[in-house]
Amino acid sequence: MDKFPRTMVGGLSLPRLICGSNWMLGYSHTSAAKDRFIRECFDKPSKVADIIEVFARAGCNAFMSSPNDFVAEAIRETEQRTGEHIIWIATPGNFETGKMDMWKAAVENTRELGADFCFPHQSITDPRIDRANRRLEPDLEEMLHIVRDAGMIPGLSTHTPESIVCSDASGADVETYIQPYNAAGFLCQVETDWLQRVFRDARKPVMTIKPLAAGRLLPPTGLAFVWSTLRDCDMVTIGTICPYEAEEAIELSLSFLERRSAQVELQYTRSKLSLAERG
Repeated sequence: MDKFPRTMVGGLSLPRLICGSNWMLGYSHTSAAKDRFIRECFDKPSKVADIIEVFARAGCNAFMSSPNDFVAEAIRETEQRTGEHIIWIATPGNFETGKMDMWKAAVENTRELGADFCFPHQSITDPRIDRANRRLEPDLEEMLHIVRDAGMIPGLSTHTPESIVCSDASGADVETYIQPYNAAGFLCQVETDWLQRVFRDARKPVMTIKPLAAGRLLPPTGLAFVWSTLRDCDMVTIGTICPYEAEEAIELSLSFLERRSAQVELQYTRSKLSLAERG
């Protein structure tokens, strides 16, 4: 398989593996010290481009992040290096309740930066889910319409599975949903078997995030779980801190999808000497 498997979202072809950004933009979900370390490592857009390029050359030409000039420059550099369009899934946030003009400005800025998708961030979406009436709050529906009118594809970035259920029940203009999903249940609001049921019944493809539980799971363990339990239309978003990790995540993912042994080198310590030696 030369290129990574793809799916359709809102009429656009996307790779089923998406390059995530937390491990490049300083969101470790571990500590402030590690966040600082990440930001110091990725002090130039070109360093972010180094990782996006690995994904793009493997056919995974999609990137998920907040919209800002730093990321836009990294994406443009990657496109220049590879000749591939990088599909940008942007999740603007920092919206103040009741100030729709701020959201309109955020959407316009996201469009001008070059994003293809624009989703209200989880901090915007989840407080606006009306679970009792199985619908989205009217202002959230209006935000989605603003995204559509701006020429981008709307969706919901969310941490609550009720967002999917309520969006589908109300017929909202949503093409996909971002949702945490991993074998550890990290940042998952219900058990993973319930998430599987919600995803299975979802009317649109799901973009899952945090497959390795922000570093709490080994890559073979975390990736085996998500790829074996998602639908063929669903996606996995993974963040990596260097090009080597990106290469490994891509090869591991392909090996699980193709049901073959992964061609990756095992990490080695002295305690594994007796396992490595062959008589």
